[in-house]
Amino acid sequence: MQTIKYQNLGLVDYKKAWDYQEELFANVLKHRKQTDRQLSGYLLFCEHPHVYTLGKSGHDNNLLINDQMLKQIGATYYHINRGGDITYHGPGQIVAYPILDLDALNINLKEYINLLEEVVIKTLKLFGIAASRLNSATGVWLDVGEKGKERKICAIGVRASRFVTMHGLAFNVNTNLEYFGYINPCGFVDKGVTSMQKELGHEVDFDAVQRVMLEKFGEVFGISVFDEKAMEL
Repeated sequence: MQTIKYQNLGLVDYKKAWDYQEELFANVLKHRKQTDRQLSGYLLFCEHPHVYTLGKSGHDNNLLINDQMLKQIGATYYHINRGGDITYHGPGQIVAYPILDLDALNINLKEYINLLEEVVIKTLKLFGIAASRLNSATGVWLDVGEKGKERKICAIGVRASRFVTMHGLAFNVNTNLEYFGYINPCGFVDKGVTSMQKELGHEVDFDAVQRVMLEKFGEVFGISVFDEKAMEL
């Protein structure tokens, strides 16, 4: 069974976490040719201060506010090298960054996205929330097929180079959803965004959700997850 190292970075600046991903990405590539290698990558969990990120295929006009307003709401803005359009990260949201060697795990990129979605779907189920996929978009959604009610609870945007992944998913647990009002989330203008807190009507035990999600990650990917103390960023 392949093994990955898990680190919980806590609340961390977006750029610092991005730079750390790049470091781990380079490390996976460096060691991938070792025939006896069992380590297939890393899994980072974290939260970010308020930040908007725009993927390679995104459009700046999906950010609906100017620089002055960004400063007013205490948010930053980055153009980044993942796929997808614009999204928001902030406190109360689990951001997961898997840096995985897909070749070692014997999965392709499409399967990888599907597995990420499955991790979140299974996590939500244990907390009494039924979620599923939307054929026309990545991520995890509620009330799929009910016109006017479809809403996203988890966004996914990844980068894969030489079969090694970066970036990942943003899962709304106790997220302040007002910040999504300043963007067209993932480029959509006709679909809503939600969180576990909004759906359940109360604040959710954030650490408990992370524990379940970590367990489901190992289960869904069929890998062993080694919990390693995170480095200081």
